[in-house]
Amino acid sequence: MQVIVLAAGQGSRLRPLTNTKPKCMVDLLGKPLLAYQLELFKKLNLENVLIIGGYKNEKLDTQGAPIVINERFAETNMVNTLFCAEEFINDGQDLLLTYGDIVYDQKVLETILADDSPCSVVIDKEWKQLWSLRMDNPLDDAETLKVNKAGYISEIGKKPSSYQDIEGQYIGMIKVRADYINRFKDAWKEMDSDIVLDGQDKDNIYMTSFIQYLIDLNLNFTPVFIENGWIEIDTVEDLNAYEQFISGGEHKKIFKSIAVSN
Repeated sequence: MQVIVLAAGQGSRLRPLTNTKPKCMVDLLGKPLLAYQLELFKKLNLENVLIIGGYKNEKLDTQGAPIVINERFAETNMVNTLFCAEEFINDGQDLLLTYGDIVYDQKVLETILADDSPCSVVIDKEWKQLWSLRMDNPLDDAETLKVNKAGYISEIGKKPSSYQDIEGQYIGMIKVRADYINRFKDAWKEMDSDIVLDGQDKDNIYMTSFIQYLIDLNLNFTPVFIENGWIEIDTVEDLNAYEQFISGGEHKKIFKSIAVSN
């Protein structure tokens, strides 16, 4: 298993905390977000870990994991960041891709590792409970997620018109089986350089837009459903809300992550 952590983002909505360090190095309860993931990888003996940095990459503490730098981090988005490391993606190994700004339970990681689908993404069925901690109207920040009768994702990452458009929320974790790695990489290489997806050019397309693009190319993505067990930090308000929530002991209703067990 190869693990790639996307950690190139500037985290502009977390300023001033990200004025001097990358988003994944912002502390949650005194420990950087990235550290929680790296410690969990070690616990589960996932040793082949690669970090893709960009903004303030000299401040990344990867605990010994190698780093690839996206030199164009300021003008590109996550998919472009991922394929900065294309030459390091091993065709003979399963690939686990995860965002650097999320924290999750061991059970979440074990669930996707156990799934043997060609391509799979972690989807939180109880997302509304988590979103309600962060905002008054969860629908404002949510994205569509629809599953077809065959059990594969048919739509992801669009603007929902109602809660009926959302069967769960993508948390920022993808797994691609070894025998599908070439198809995954080739889709990027063969993508038209002038393409625009969800209003973004190729350099700036969102990961969900890329997943939808692959789905439209008949590559099946299986939803790996969870019920909470994770958090993402996008804003200072998110961070404050989660720290207050955790400190008050209410976190056990939603997750029991390593963020609060150490």
